[in-house]
Amino acid sequence: MTDSATQGIKTVLHPVADLAKAKAVYAALLGVQPTTDSSYYVGFEAAGQHIGLVPAGGPQSETSPVAYWHVPDIEAKLAEVTAAGATVKEAAHDVGGGRLVATVTDLDGNVLGLLQDQ
Repeated sequence: MTDSATQGIKTVLHPVADLAKAKAVYAALLGVQPTTDSSYYVGFEAAGQHIGLVPAGGPQSETSPVAYWHVPDIEAKLAEVTAAGATVKEAAHDVGGGRLVATVTDLDGNVLGLLQDQ
């Protein structure tokens, strides 16, 4: 193992069919209004976590929530998990503001997210 230990799951993205309706449900659940509110993404900050809503599963067409493990070095962590048997689903890329994300699938097909803030 390397010095690229995770910083925990701090971000979970949920695919939704109707962004406006889902936004109301999540605002009621979390007790806060969104901090990011656009036609392609709604994000909430609650209890030290970021909860995101992605219409129609986003560009990756996810069908279930994806938990994002925050890491200090996304490329190093990708190398570690793929060496251990995971498969890259979505290579690391910038989603804005210097934030890098990637996804891998484990041996059972579960999608695991990686996130690095720069």
